[in-house]
Amino acid sequence: MTAYVSAFDLFSIGVGPSSSHTVGPMRAALDFARRLSDSASIARVARVGCTLYGSLGATGIGHGTPDAVVAGLRGLAPETCDPSAVRAAWTEFPVGGTLLLDSVQEVAFAKEDIVFAPRTRLPGHPNALTITAWDDAGDIVSEETYYSVGGGFIRRDGEEARVAASPSLFAYTDAASLLALCDEHGLSIAEVARVNETALRDEADVASGLDAIWDAMAACVDAGLHSDGVLPGMLKVKRRASVIRGQLEEAESDGHRELPGEWLGAFALAVNEENAAGGRVVTAPTNGAAGILPAVAMYWWRFLADSGLAAGNAVTPYGELVGSALLGFDGARALEAPAGDGGDQAVAEANRRRGIRRFLLTATALGSLFKANASISGAEGGCQAEVGSACAMAAGGLTAVMGGTNRQIENAAEIAMEHHLGLTCDPIGGLVQIPCIERNAIAASTAVTAARLALRGDGSHYVSLDAVVETMRQTGIDMSTKYKETSEGGLAVNVIEC
Repeated sequence: MTAYVSAFDLFSIGVGPSSSHTVGPMRAALDFARRLSDSASIARVARVGCTLYGSLGATGIGHGTPDAVVAGLRGLAPETCDPSAVRAAWTEFPVGGTLLLDSVQEVAFAKEDIVFAPRTRLPGHPNALTITAWDDAGDIVSEETYYSVGGGFIRRDGEEARVAASPSLFAYTDAASLLALCDEHGLSIAEVARVNETALRDEADVASGLDAIWDAMAACVDAGLHSDGVLPGMLKVKRRASVIRGQLEEAESDGHRELPGEWLGAFALAVNEENAAGGRVVTAPTNGAAGILPAVAMYWWRFLADSGLAAGNAVTPYGELVGSALLGFDGARALEAPAGDGGDQAVAEANRRRGIRRFLLTATALGSLFKANASISGAEGGCQAEVGSACAMAAGGLTAVMGGTNRQIENAAEIAMEHHLGLTCDPIGGLVQIPCIERNAIAASTAVTAARLALRGDGSHYVSLDAVVETMRQTGIDMSTKYKETSEGGLAVNVIEC
């Protein structure tokens, strides 16, 4: 068995504001509707309902969970739906209206058919929901319980996790065995991930799929940087990313050289504001932490990539050689445009994309370790499991594209995770806004700092990534439930909501 989870599962394109409270329940409801259709029993269904347990019941309204359930029952998928079709699916459901189950069967439904049971915690996972379908006589046609286990992953009661791990040519269970594999075969961490991805799809599809993930991330950054107004919910939080963008652009037009770190924070704010607004985002590895990896990747793309795009042996600001280890998606060296052919910009773009693929593959290999050996669910492990994991993944990815060795990558991930241990998940009002949006910006900065520290060393360090992952797991077990996405402790009860 391997810890490896495919990049296309770990980074799934979906909708905000929460992977575990929005995307997961939506997938569960869609799965329920599809099972009814596949079994031909959907024609017997006259009414449907859903009970949200534990964390889903406690913060479901703030996370849009009921809207997501209704959208999924209608047959919408988070990857392909119009986000606007999800936002008010339950909130504005008409009195006396009917629901078109899986876009096939018209059934009775009312807002009261979504029941909240925050004090009831099922043993399978803190994020649980039971969906029931009845016939005209009131008899149960089908009833299923699902667990939303973090990052948009779901598990139906009685089954193994829907995506626990992916078929792999290179199997590993922890960071130590991953590094040993790299040593044995002379591969980078990203190359191990790439080989594992090709066990599922051909190499061209892997490349185009990774490019699509990056394009969605970049589009989310851009959308957030150009959107103003107030975020939904009772907190009335004002968007700030667009204002900061304007300030930075004005300063630059006046000849001031703004610190790239200012932009780094703006990138992260932009993504998480889009997420809070229920927009199109990429789980990375969750929605609550969705701004960290895109922000750090965009930081590299905008400010650092050109330092290593020369002929395959340039030196980075950290004194590291940059060649195939940096830019090759498949081990190839950086592309060069023939002198005077006018193709410099296209070549630079192509080389950046090769770097982003390496960034995402490295992050995938590391993120798989957190998912397999600890958790990426805030309801299970607190915010250390979400923001901490994302920060470690981003730190490792940045170290990789800056020419770091495998052990420097592992060191960067360890540094980033170590300084998020014990981080609680206590969103005010159950909304993924305060402290979540700013927390992503701070964690993006931490990821860059961790990468810089690791690149200054030789990869040797006292505390291993495996030790930190295990510590995070144990800390999550010890952490009080009120600090695990229930809004029953911390800032959620010490700050007035309105």
